[in-house]
Amino acid sequence: MNGAEWLARSLKDSGQTHFFFVDAVLRRTLLEMERIGVQPVLAHTEKAAVYMADAYGRISGRPGVVAAQSVGTANLAAGLQDAWLGRSPVLALTGHKPIGHQHRNAYQEVAHAPLFAPVTKHAAQVHEAADLPRQFRQAWSAAVSAPPRPVHLDLNGLMGEFVERSTTDEPPAALGAWVAPAHRPMADAASVQAAARALLSATKLAIVAGDGAALSGCGAEVLALAEALRAPIATSLGARGMVPTRHPLHVGVVGNYSSPPANQVVHAAELVCFIGCDTGDQVTHTWRVPKPGVRVVQLDADPLEFHRSYAAEVTLLGDPRATLAALVAAVGTPARDGGFLAEAQALMAAWRREVAPRLASDAVAIDPARLCAEITRALPADGILVADTGYSGIWTGTLIELEPSQTYLRAAGSLGWAFPAALGAKCAAPDRKVIAWSGDGALYYHLPELETAKRRGIAVVLVVNNNSGFGQGWPGYLKQAGNRPRAAEQVLRFGPTDFAAIAGQFGLKGIRVERPQEIAAALAEALASNETVVVDVATDIEARAPEPWTPQEGA
Repeated sequence: MNGAEWLARSLKDSGQTHFFFVDAVLRRTLLEMERIGVQPVLAHTEKAAVYMADAYGRISGRPGVVAAQSVGTANLAAGLQDAWLGRSPVLALTGHKPIGHQHRNAYQEVAHAPLFAPVTKHAAQVHEAADLPRQFRQAWSAAVSAPPRPVHLDLNGLMGEFVERSTTDEPPAALGAWVAPAHRPMADAASVQAAARALLSATKLAIVAGDGAALSGCGAEVLALAEALRAPIATSLGARGMVPTRHPLHVGVVGNYSSPPANQVVHAAELVCFIGCDTGDQVTHTWRVPKPGVRVVQLDADPLEFHRSYAAEVTLLGDPRATLAALVAAVGTPARDGGFLAEAQALMAAWRREVAPRLASDAVAIDPARLCAEITRALPADGILVADTGYSGIWTGTLIELEPSQTYLRAAGSLGWAFPAALGAKCAAPDRKVIAWSGDGALYYHLPELETAKRRGIAVVLVVNNNSGFGQGWPGYLKQAGNRPRAAEQVLRFGPTDFAAIAGQFGLKGIRVERPQEIAAALAEALASNETVVVDVATDIEARAPEPWTPQEGA
């Protein structure tokens, strides 16, 4: 068969339901995919297409597949940054001008390898269909192995046409069983015993579970370890919801996007157990939480994460879920002092009392905290919540309560990620309800994907935290501007825009919400729809999200 047939059938046989792209690329393959039941999703920008594939990969565990022709390659590579940082399996396919056209000022051609090097773990050129089966299997395997990350195949021809037209004798690949995490090795027995001894020796012990733990699906094992050790659990933002956020052992997200208790608890610990957590600046509040010199036990499937920021007393190289099962057995049922846990629970209870009035606020303009409370009540038991970066991540990561049966996806840093990502998540999980939380500033990035949602019949609830500006930086910048508030407005304010009305122009339902009492009914109506609905919530730009607790200098 020719390369177009082989690729289309391999995607189908591997369980892929959608293929995200920007024209013009792999046109023969697209026709074959449509014929055999893989849905091509044409996006309006390469970055939006990548964000769709990113969330598709996070939800399905299989690589989200995205493609663009030669001239769109730079845009596609830029979009892979979030998938790289978020440890998401993505297979990027691009066309390139034929070898004979290279280094001759060919129209629209730039070198692809340097663009993809920082955001892929594997890359290869495919010259003809005979090379495709081997390269496809290798790329897929690399994408789902620990840590899962994007891979890139650069296909011969502006639109990959040389690979499509040439032939291969190999049967289509069926790789659907290869999902992230593809392998679950357990740490060696000696390390498990050493870790158990270290954990049992600490009275003030905190557990920090990260994105790698969420990927491993080890929420039950984390809880079992914490219950045995009577240890509070904090998570990274990306691991929000892997354990019930209302559980008595849970103290919230730790780091820069934190409510106060988590940072206080982790900073006070004498030993911190990092589970699938990268110890970067966001999760450690710029390496201040936990405090430098703290004792550390670190469990990760990626050995490159060990000792990055904190010297570990014990390291366990293995899949978190598989290794935690052994570690829980090694710890057993010891008698433990519950004083540190009681202190953590008191901090959490005090903070919940403090924030409760805002969760019930009837203020107009609307306090986003009230919007968080309404989404907590509305999100179905198996719902998916997709959040943008910045304040969207802080609001949702601190004030929306989640259960492990629900899924929380967050942007790893790129503004505008949430809405197209929500479309990709829905493609991967058509029977689950998806709510996207986007600020108005983020939505302007990919507003045209409302047309994609309408055309392809992808149904998500797009909640717009609409405060007519970039709320996270607004009060500080206004203060900095002093007696020139107009100058601050020119930098960080825009609109006002009625996104509900704009949704109507795309043929979609839009609901404008201007009073907090209207939120619940709007969310219920939107969740009942079989099309994308925009819930445009007029919020207060002066409202402040929870701020992280910060240790005093030198503490």
